[in-house]
Amino acid sequence: MGTLVKQVLQAFFPGKCYDEIIVRHNFENVGCLKLALSKCLGYGIIVGSTLVKVPQIVKIVQTQSGEGISVTSVLMELMGMTATAAYSYAQRYPFSSWGEGLFLMLETALIAALVMRYRGQTSRVVGFTASYTCLLAMLMMKVVPVPVLWSAQLLSLPVIICGKLMQVWSNYRQGHTGQLSLITSALLFLGGVARIFTSLTETGDPLIVVTFCLATIANSLIFGQVLYYWDATNKQVQKKTK
Repeated sequence: MGTLVKQVLQAFFPGKCYDEIIVRHNFENVGCLKLALSKCLGYGIIVGSTLVKVPQIVKIVQTQSGEGISVTSVLMELMGMTATAAYSYAQRYPFSSWGEGLFLMLETALIAALVMRYRGQTSRVVGFTASYTCLLAMLMMKVVPVPVLWSAQLLSLPVIICGKLMQVWSNYRQGHTGQLSLITSALLFLGGVARIFTSLTETGDPLIVVTFCLATIANSLIFGQVLYYWDATNKQVQKKTK
């Protein structure tokens, strides 16, 4: 078997699972099959994450408006994503179990910057970009101790929930979901469901599992609102374009 093909297969069947499934064809090894499924889902989520928030970004740019999007909610979501990715990276968890966080962080940061930009807050965009870039540099260089990252991950739980609930409340108060994208909301919800399974299978870290469970529940509320307020949102958009 070619070296490249073997390396690819080992990415989906790591450790003893390669010999069990690929060499011995022992398809009764449920543990290895679950791990392979988790790897497939994990890498699929990572690939999908490169595009998951693109519909939202395109919608904001096309309308040149961030109406209906809470900047505070977006920034709190970004904090939670950053804490989860940094903690997983420091713990050396498999990339397939958290890699989408890198792409979602960049996309979420761009959304925050765009919303601020279209609200005329140029100075805030510059300050936000500079400070977040410095934070990422510190995390990549592993300047921040693991215990601090663990605490940050723990604190990110209420931050994630509060951020999402702020968006839910904003939607309810306005009676529409503004520039929120149906595709992005759906993908975030479905990706969260899959990520719960991969986290249980590949890390077994209760903190990570609880984080994804809470985020998925919150995303389901927003996704439900996008569907519920669909007609009201379309009427609001048409009113703005007239």
